Amino acid sequence: MLVGGMLYAMKEQTYSRAFLRDIPKSDLHLHLDGSLRIPTLIELAQAQQVTLPSYTEEGLLDLVFKERYANLGEYLQGFAYTCAVMRDRETLTRIAAELVEDNIAEGVRYIEVRFAPQLHVHDDLDMKTVLEAVAEGLALGAKAHNASAAVREGTDIPFESGIIACALRSIKPGMSPYYKKLYQLFAGAPVKELCSLASMEMVRQSVALRDQHGIPIVGFDLAGEEAGYPAAYHMDAYNYAHRNFMRKTVHAGEAYGPESIFQALTDCHANRIGHGTFIFADEMIKDPTIKDKKAYVESLADYVASQRITLEVCVTSNLQTTPTFSSIADHPIRDMIAHSLSVSVCTDNRLVSRTSVTDELDRITQGIPVSLPEFRNIITAGFKGSFFAGGYRRKRAYVRQMLERFDACVQKHMGESAE
Repeated sequence: MLVGGMLYAMKEQTYSRAFLRDIPKSDLHLHLDGSLRIPTLIELAQAQQVTLPSYTEEGLLDLVFKERYANLGEYLQGFAYTCAVMRDRETLTRIAAELVEDNIAEGVRYIEVRFAPQLHVHDDLDMKTVLEAVAEGLALGAKAHNASAAVREGTDIPFESGIIACALRSIKPGMSPYYKKLYQLFAGAPVKELCSLASMEMVRQSVALRDQHGIPIVGFDLAGEEAGYPAAYHMDAYNYAHRNFMRKTVHAGEAYGPESIFQALTDCHANRIGHGTFIFADEMIKDPTIKDKKAYVESLADYVASQRITLEVCVTSNLQTTPTFSSIADHPIRDMIAHSLSVSVCTDNRLVSRTSVTDELDRITQGIPVSLPEFRNIITAGFKGSFFAGGYRRKRAYVRQMLERFDACVQKHMGESAE
């Protein structure tokens, strides 16, 4: 198969760890508060007198950040500890910079860092400062790489990044001082209205900070428990983002069925889908008016494919939180590829899922057959599906740089076996 001027064979291929590390990669679904270094978490907790179940790396991996979780609820418990230490500007900057350094070290060249700023807002830290701190860390972490000889000489590509502001499907007063104050101001209001108010304020501030202060906020997201907290609660916020040219993604189909993905596309104008794990799970459809469930999911998948709506697929995270998945063979990524969906491989949370982009690619290619053209499409999807902040022409040039670098890595590591 002729791809990008190179003839690649449509056959099952093996991919060495060295090759997977060397190629340029992206991570479009990367939670800041789920991706701290464990030594940093321990150091910050001790300095801030935050109680942890253990103050050793081995203890935290055993008690909190496990290889397998009973469900999504248990998976999310670790965020209580990470968010507890993310309370000042310097810490947020440090965590963002370290995250960039970790990604650069394994060949990742583009990331979009998502987090809920309202979880970190308190009387001495407003949303503008929170977002500025993270943006500062992203730039700081990339500085050395982008000034390197390899980038100047064109043997490597620059590191680029952006911030995705994340609203939450459900909020509780104990989650942060911001949410506590919101509950106090609107005492007795239904949770639906409080969620809507919080997400609306976030998107208004995100647009203003992007446009007036140049903070690289490239997208708006909705995360949290899907069941019982539909994306429709946040329609006003998504409509505001849509009217102000803010790109949109939604956690959907992670713990709920295809209808959640449909709602993200129709009610929230989603440009991408976070996870999309159950896009083919017709047995999970609950709407009684949908008579032909198989036809429904086929139409949904065809629409997602034809519109090139990228799925931010997080395989390890899904395997950790879905009891019915015992191995990669149970995950729908093979069907996603077969349906020509735009599949971008992501980590979700480098700490909570104990993974990296290289680990994700290794797990996938070890577990299912992936031809080199298919693999190249997966890598490309992450860059093409990005909410790149530099404008469309610059994005296209950046994607071309990435593809040239990818093809050079193929020749370096695989040579004739790729042909």
